[in-house]
Amino acid sequence: MDEDTHAPDADAAAASERSALRGLAYRILGSVADAEDAVQETYVRWYRMTPSQRREIRSPRAWLMTTAGRIGVDMLTSARARRERYSGPWLPEPVPGGSTWTSGGAAAVDPADRISTDESVSMAVLVVLEAMTPAERVAFVLHDVFGYTFPEVAEVVGRSPEACRQLAASARRRVQGSRRRPVEPDEHAAAVRAFRLAWETGDTENLIGLLDPNATAVIDGGGVVSAASEPVVGAEAVAALLIGVLARQPGVTVAEDVVNGRLGLLARSDGEIRAVISVDQVDGRFVGLWVVRNPDKIRAWRTEP
Repeated sequence: MDEDTHAPDADAAAASERSALRGLAYRILGSVADAEDAVQETYVRWYRMTPSQRREIRSPRAWLMTTAGRIGVDMLTSARARRERYSGPWLPEPVPGGSTWTSGGAAAVDPADRISTDESVSMAVLVVLEAMTPAERVAFVLHDVFGYTFPEVAEVVGRSPEACRQLAASARRRVQGSRRRPVEPDEHAAAVRAFRLAWETGDTENLIGLLDPNATAVIDGGGVVSAASEPVVGAEAVAALLIGVLARQPGVTVAEDVVNGRLGLLARSDGEIRAVISVDQVDGRFVGLWVVRNPDKIRAWRTEP
């Protein structure tokens, strides 16, 4: 074959990995737009090689995932600087459903510590990941979620395998410390439904009863729309915040929908989604609400009036 001949088998194999690459990049970056940019740059580097070079790669998936991880490290470092200048709390960008984002390899850690690909895309875990250093975050995602060995992780983050082991262990402790008792889907759905009804009907007493006394609501408006500049803490304060929304915007309706793989809530007015809300609950009481109002982060949720 001459140098101008295409490498159809290798290219077809590479093209089939786009979903996995998006899932990896999203977990690393917490932003759909940034994840898409990382995936695009990964493929640019793939096709920058000659056909013969691409054919020589034994595992296109391994090459692509490693390259996407390296790009993610670089992008995350610069993204952290941008987020320090962000107006108000910064939350990861919510994604509809979850199945598109949950493809990956089996985790390579003890089953007791293992975090599933579904759980790793939850808002609760993504918020914890956001507090980590880029190296910790990437080491954890690659090893604990996608099953990379530490020598493979080391190639991505530029540290020794032992250093990567320590990074992943540190990150794992932080994730484990934030994890709640698993809630069955039916139980979670019933609690979300009760919460929606209490909020939509303005039932303050019932709403407070559904919230943990130390419940916290974090609102991301990005300086584009109104939002609390600090987390709102306490059942009464969170309930007052939610009821206040109905008072200021009587036309608001609340619907249930899957957000990052778990049932959450959408607030809609004038035919448009105004907020996407992820929730975390224990024993029927809600301990955390992550409310994304920044219009730039909820474009994927736009629906017709």
